[in-house]
Amino acid sequence: MSIFQAWFTVQSIRFRTRALKALLRDQRAEFGVIRRHIRRGDLVCDIGAYKGSFIYWLSTWVGDGRVVAFEPQPDLARALADVCGVIGLRNVKVEAKAVYSRSGDQELFLPTGHRPGASLHRQAAGREGLTTLSVPVVSLDEYFDQNDRVRLFKIDVEGAELEVLKGAERILRQHAPLLLFECENRHLASGSVTDVFSWLGRLGYRGSFVCRKRILPISEFDAAVHQRADGEWFWKSRDYCNNFVFRKGGSGS
Repeated sequence: MSIFQAWFTVQSIRFRTRALKALLRDQRAEFGVIRRHIRRGDLVCDIGAYKGSFIYWLSTWVGDGRVVAFEPQPDLARALADVCGVIGLRNVKVEAKAVYSRSGDQELFLPTGHRPGASLHRQAAGREGLTTLSVPVVSLDEYFDQNDRVRLFKIDVEGAELEVLKGAERILRQHAPLLLFECENRHLASGSVTDVFSWLGRLGYRGSFVCRKRILPISEFDAAVHQRADGEWFWKSRDYCNNFVFRKGGSGS
């Protein structure tokens, strides 16, 4: 198959369409922060890549750098690796693993018919229609070498954010990557999103949050307002905010 033909397969078109929607509509503010931060030659990491809406742009922007994408659902990981190969994203490595505070194996909880909600924490995956799958897990401090200067962690792990970060403490202290992560009280079995903010604060990180496609200081975040659980689909409200940007010693913007 030629490169021209590869770009016009159904798989390729869906992948690139998803990437365009993320860039121009769904995560426009988040991509703006990323684009200002990363450079050609950088090493970046997508944790919870799902169907890869971030991967295309990360691959393009780092050029001869590297993108490591973790996706624990085996079929999704295979699909990502296949499409990256088809359209020539040779700087992307897809790992069919989950990320956590320790390495080994762990149960992944999969909501039936709602695979974006897959989580290592039962609370985050919901209570009905769950299936489980044993998956390999890895801590980022163990996965990356001491000399791997990671510039970005994009994290979407449905309630396991703090465990992922704890497993990357060496990297956070040593290389201070930009952090873009989703975090919601509804996914946490105990504690709150502010526990994540406080833990990062002790490492010298300062944050912001995304609200109506604007980047606002974390001091203005109020979970009672910005993650108010009113109505059946409350997380789809335009005022519901679950994306955060943290950087070492800065405002996060």
